[in-house]
Amino acid sequence: MYLIDTNILIYYFNKDIPEGSRSKVVKILKENFNISVVTKMEFLGFKQHTEGSFRKAKKLIEYAEVAELEEEIVDAVIALKRNKNIKLPDAIIAATAMLNQWTLVTRNEKDFTNIDIKIYNPFLS
Repeated sequence: MYLIDTNILIYYFNKDIPEGSRSKVVKILKENFNISVVTKMEFLGFKQHTEGSFRKAKKLIEYAEVAELEEEIVDAVIALKRNKNIKLPDAIIAATAMLNQWTLVTRNEKDFTNIDIKIYNPFLS
C-alpha cells in the first residue's frame, strides 16, 4: 500500500510525472490511493488553482482514502517532532506512512531523512 505525498499529486495533476514512472504512479493511484489529511489540505489549498482546476482537484481527491489525524498518529508526530528536524506537515505524513506501514510516494526524499519509512520516488526510476 502507498501514501501519496502532495508533490506527487501536483505533478500528476499537471501531467509532469516522468514517462518511465507514469504507468506505475497511475496504477498506484487506481489501486492504493491513500493520502494524509495534510495532503488533502495542501493540494486543495494550492495557490495556483483556477476555479476549474480546483473543481478537478476536488474530484480527484474524492477517489482517495484520506487518513485523518487519529490519536496514534498525533502521538507519533509528537515523537518525530521531538527527535527529528522535520516540519509539522511532513511529520504528519511520515507518521501516517509509518503507522500504516505504507510506502510514501514522494519526490522530496530529503524531507524524510532518517525516518523509518519506505519511499518510492518516481523521479528516480
